[in-house]
Amino acid sequence: MVKLESLKKSNQFRKVLKEKKIHTDYFSIFAAKNFFKPKYNTNLLISFVMKKKIGNAVKRNKIRRKLKANVQKLLKKRGAINRDYTYIVFGKSNAYAQKQNVLLPLMEKSFSKLKK
Repeated sequence: MVKLESLKKSNQFRKVLKEKKIHTDYFSIFAAKNFFKPKYNTNLLISFVMKKKIGNAVKRNKIRRKLKANVQKLLKKRGAINRDYTYIVFGKSNAYAQKQNVLLPLMEKSFSKLKK
């Protein structure tokens, strides 16, 4: 099973934010080729980030959990997410009210665009 490993250092975030990006109404995804190795080869380097302007902690965590669950579902589909990349997913406030079955195809389409 693939585990999600988060970025820790600010210089790692800065490197990823300079590379490829995709924006939707519900989230933004930034991606860069793996510039450092994850703890284990099976891990995917991905961080989920919310701005404090979005709302209180409950709202931000709900958005984070929705996005994380969608990434877990996509990892079960072979080839949906490229593990040679490091990702940062910025959640937006619109994702709070949206159903997961609407977010999943959008996220799949965004990750496939980043592969190209």
